[in-house]
Amino acid sequence: MSASIPGVASPGTPTRQARLARAAVAGLFLTNGAVLANVIPRYPQIKAELGLSNAVFGTAVAALPLGSLLAGLFAAAVIRRFRSSRVAAYGMVVFAVVMLVIPFVPHWVAFAAVLFVVGALDAVIDVAQNTHGLRVQRIYGRSIVNSLHGLWSVGAVLGGLMGSAAAGLRVPLSLHLAVSGVLFSAVALVAYRFMLPGPDEAGGGGRKAEAGGEGSALRRMRRRIFGGGAVGMLAALGVIAACGAIVEDAGASWGAIYLSGDLRADAATAGLAFVAFQVAMTVGRLSGDRVVDRFGQRAVVRGGGVLAAVGMGGALAVPSVGTTLAGFAFAGLGVATLVPAAMHTADELPGLAPGTGLTIVSWLLRAGFLLSPPLVGAVADLVGLRFGLLSVVLAGAVTAVLARVLVNRTAGRRGPAGEGTGRVRSSN
Repeated sequence: MSASIPGVASPGTPTRQARLARAAVAGLFLTNGAVLANVIPRYPQIKAELGLSNAVFGTAVAALPLGSLLAGLFAAAVIRRFRSSRVAAYGMVVFAVVMLVIPFVPHWVAFAAVLFVVGALDAVIDVAQNTHGLRVQRIYGRSIVNSLHGLWSVGAVLGGLMGSAAAGLRVPLSLHLAVSGVLFSAVALVAYRFMLPGPDEAGGGGRKAEAGGEGSALRRMRRRIFGGGAVGMLAALGVIAACGAIVEDAGASWGAIYLSGDLRADAATAGLAFVAFQVAMTVGRLSGDRVVDRFGQRAVVRGGGVLAAVGMGGALAVPSVGTTLAGFAFAGLGVATLVPAAMHTADELPGLAPGTGLTIVSWLLRAGFLLSPPLVGAVADLVGLRFGLLSVVLAGAVTAVLARVLVNRTAGRRGPAGEGTGRVRSSN
């Protein structure tokens, strides 16, 4: 005998409420990517106005991932207290307001302090929107989280274009960030109205329904590999996420430097490294859900790790502008679904309170972003940036090996219960 969960449809036939919730959380992902990206093209102006050296400016900017790292561990507690929908939506409004302080900072220490708060807010918002997105995914019974992360990338591109246009038109930074803040705060507040109601474990919570299917397989795998402890599983997922951070940092921080330095490319061409990486990652994320539904997360992430390692390895073995751009594109495509897969598996671990697995994996992801630049830089100073970029090859290889720990299908395909399947079995 079956009893339906209210508001939950069977896999493949989501309710109107679920479709609206998906659109709402997608809007939040896009907003999150766009707000911060608006200020990045204005960094040269901020640096010049504050009279900062490269070293001091770099120290100030490092405050952002530091804030994310320190605040990220509190995300689960905040989400349990206020719910993921509220934290994600209202958090974006606070995020936009804090960004408005940047044009008025009088000193690099104040600039660093603002970025520290921005990073802290971003960490909590990131976990909240992923928590809600994965809740919606369990209702759908198929993968949607990659498209959500794809819209974050679209938002980052949109914000970057807005910031570049404002800088080119010499729009005052305060006016620019005010317009951006009002626009995207409005999107966040509208999105909140259509997000799923109630606590995040409402509707049976697919991660608590582990009687069979993928849940049982995940438990058996965890016992086989890590002796039954969630600590080892979270550590492996954290390493996977950190590998994604290493590859992303290579495209953002080192691509242009490698092209302009080692390969003598002009400034315009050097900037294409990040463009190639980001565009490929966006394409991979927007198409990733269909690929994951067909082949499973393990196969997709394993193949992506191999693609990143082989693509960048080939580019470094045969260095040229063309091969390097192709290498960064392969790397971006290869890691497109990596972080969403690690977060999905962390959220599905049995025995953890809602948001706990996501918080830990997100924290380790941010640790990767914090540690990667100085490590690659140290290697580059010792033996050259070409060898430093071997970090991408290593990260891809490690990802391919550890992909076996990932849950293979979405929660909705596990079978007997929860938001994903839309049915709870009971017997008389």
